[in-house]
Amino acid sequence: MSSVMSTRPDDCLDLRGTPCPINFVRTKLQLEKMAPGALLEVWLDSGEPVEQVPDSLTMEGYLVEQLEDCADYFALRVRRPA
Repeated sequence: MSSVMSTRPDDCLDLRGTPCPINFVRTKLQLEKMAPGALLEVWLDSGEPVEQVPDSLTMEGYLVEQLEDCADYFALRVRRPA
């Protein structure tokens, strides 16, 4: 199974406790290192991080596939465009 079709993340980035806009910058840098079509899971705090990061990534052309509330944090799944 290729990573392009994978529903399991290719990498995970724990950004809990990281303020805006640093969390967006770190997410974007990680995505740029990954192969086209790769899936990244990012753990974000509630509030400004979960409100800003998904929208910023979408505006940059990344594909936000899922945002899950995990009680203590949010798990964002974003795919680098192929």
